Amino acid sequence: MESFTVLLNLAGAVCLLLFGLRLVRDGATEGFGLRLRMVLGLGTRNGVRAFLSGLVATIGMQSSTATALMTADFAAQGMIAGRKAQIVLLGANLGTALTAWFVSAGITAISPVLIAVGYLLRRRKTPRATGLGLALIGAGLLLLSVTLLETASAPMRDSPALAAFLGLLDGAWPVAFAVAAGLAVLCASSLAVIVLLLPLAAHGSLTPALAVAMVLGANFGGAIPPVLATLKAGAAARRVTLGNLAVRGAGCLIAMPLAGVLGAALAAEGAAGAGLPVAAHLAFNIVLAAVTAPFAGLLGSAMARAVPDEAATDAETPRWLDDAALQQPVLALTGASREALAIGDLVERMMVLVMTAFRTNDPLPLREVAQLDDRVDTLQQAVKVYLARLGPAGGETEKRRAIAVLDYVINLEHIGDILDKGLSGQVEKKVGLGLRFSDEGYRELTALFLTTQENMRIAQTIFMSRDKTLARKLVEAKVDIRRMERESAERHFQRLRGGQTDSLQTSSLHLDMLRDLKRINAHVASVAYPILDEEGLLVESRLKAAE
Repeated sequence: MESFTVLLNLAGAVCLLLFGLRLVRDGATEGFGLRLRMVLGLGTRNGVRAFLSGLVATIGMQSSTATALMTADFAAQGMIAGRKAQIVLLGANLGTALTAWFVSAGITAISPVLIAVGYLLRRRKTPRATGLGLALIGAGLLLLSVTLLETASAPMRDSPALAAFLGLLDGAWPVAFAVAAGLAVLCASSLAVIVLLLPLAAHGSLTPALAVAMVLGANFGGAIPPVLATLKAGAAARRVTLGNLAVRGAGCLIAMPLAGVLGAALAAEGAAGAGLPVAAHLAFNIVLAAVTAPFAGLLGSAMARAVPDEAATDAETPRWLDDAALQQPVLALTGASREALAIGDLVERMMVLVMTAFRTNDPLPLREVAQLDDRVDTLQQAVKVYLARLGPAGGETEKRRAIAVLDYVINLEHIGDILDKGLSGQVEKKVGLGLRFSDEGYRELTALFLTTQENMRIAQTIFMSRDKTLARKLVEAKVDIRRMERESAERHFQRLRGGQTDSLQTSSLHLDMLRDLKRINAHVASVAYPILDEEGLLVESRLKAAE
């Protein structure tokens, strides 16, 4: 009975640890998601900035897995080159190690303060304050879990069975490596395993060599969840996560035979007790980054050969519009909705291509934009004709859904036209004339690009889920876009008055791009209005009542 109680307490402490990590990640995403995406989006112009962007993003989200998935997503969209993506993940790995050092720094006493401050911030209405509050609550719970792990593992540390088990592991480093790697995969976090090792190392239950072997296993296991999450993603995304796994695997393969020497060296340098797993974690990732970063280009080329691009598929014709389903409105509308989502994916791809051309000064991606716009026009016309042929058997719900699908594809077609005939031409002009935006103007436009892309993804989710909370968030984001556009224009005019040459050269281009991004967001937000109207959350006019 006592053993069951110990295991139950230990399981509860581990669950609290994982829950705290999840709250930190969710809070960072809620309050600073766009800023973290901008860190990755803007921070990859050179190797040093790419490394630092991965480091900062991981410390912010407390998850190298989340950073890896975000980086893989950017790589799939062509926004980050394969070489830079690998450097970003080297920074992410070090970010996890620094987080482990923070957790082990003996500051668990401040956990109630973090939770209390987080609770007060959650009572505020702004997304940034509530997101920060959730992250602080998560950090407080994370530190509290360390204390609970220390208490829960105390009876086990004196157990002869545990001593015998650890003794066996000490004589079988590959098994210890596999155990730690399996735990990291199960928890989807190498940090969780490192924290689990802290109380054992603090009380001398782990020899230095065994601690190093298990830290290596945690590092390798922590690279596996992103690979599993991107198995069905595009080749570019899989190259990033598989490359990271290969780098960590090679590092572990080299370091494992030296676990005894490394453990003794770290202990001799004063990294005893709980500090040893953290020191091993930090040392491994620092050395791995220093050795691997100069060869990131070769790694990217090797992964491109190992994971070739998929053959292009024909997307000219509709895939989900089944004539046989026309007499069954529910099935027909499901197919039309899936086709609308496919159109939305094409439009997002157009946005990514325009962003890529804007950031790299390369007009080549713009050639595909016109081709994709033709596909969007063809598919949206097919959806309209299909809905016009829909059988009369449906009720009021089906009619409203048909109107929503029709309205959505029409707005997507308008967005495609703005991207093709507006933004694409403006970026082509920038590249062709060799124009250069001021650093401030470049950052403002990039922020608007990334915000617009994020809103497009939210709109896709709202279209299928009809979630009113997300719908409200999207409409509020439209207000933020209007504010960002206005403030950017005002700052642009201030730079003009200050006589900045680059601002003078790009004045009309800057304002035209602001206008078109604002127009795109207006079309994107339209998906939310029918949902909010049904819930009675809209007013008839934005005009103030006459006094």
